[in-house]
Amino acid sequence: MKSKELLITEIFSSIQGESTFAGKVCFFIRLAGCNLNCSYCDTKYSFNKENAQTFTIEQLYQEVVESGIKLVEITGGEPLLQDSVYELTNKLIQNNFTVLIETNGSILINNLNPKVIKILDCKCPDSNQSKKMNFKNFNFLSDNDEIKFVLSSRKDYEYAKTIINDHKLFSITEKILLSPVSDKLAPQLLAKWMIEDNSYATFQLQLHKIIWPGIEKGV
Repeated sequence: MKSKELLITEIFSSIQGESTFAGKVCFFIRLAGCNLNCSYCDTKYSFNKENAQTFTIEQLYQEVVESGIKLVEITGGEPLLQDSVYELTNKLIQNNFTVLIETNGSILINNLNPKVIKILDCKCPDSNQSKKMNFKNFNFLSDNDEIKFVLSSRKDYEYAKTIINDHKLFSITEKILLSPVSDKLAPQLLAKWMIEDNSYATFQLQLHKIIWPGIEKGV
């Protein structure tokens, strides 16, 4: 693949289902390929590069413009595996789009445009990928960025609390999200734990799975 090109699994318009932007209309660019294999992954179809399409930066930019949507999320897979993603984010920022990038926390985010809103997924033990987290990434976050913990169990919940406290994450950003894996941890149970702890984190459900249950792609 040439420079200034990206391997894309899908592009689509939808309702943002996660982050503090949940509920807003958003244009999604899902890049192909991932370097992790989380136990609960709901986008494994993005791992297959053979079914992906190649787009130039300019083609993707035109798709965004034609959508008429000013909020853009770049996700995956793991978008930072493809070097041209930096040029795409810069072009979108320069043209006054709000850009979110969701990353799995294993790759350094320090080369991203500071105006890109990073949604950093901090992997917990039940993901089977927590040891691949690069905690140096916390040094490159601002108060506009977000940190997400996807939880499968009480063990994951306690781990998230430990990471939040040990790394003083609330001194970096107030946008810390706790999200239960839909078939592993009952939302009511996570809510109970958070209430008991007077948690300052934000409880989050995947809104798109409520709107379009059972549908994986294009939402």
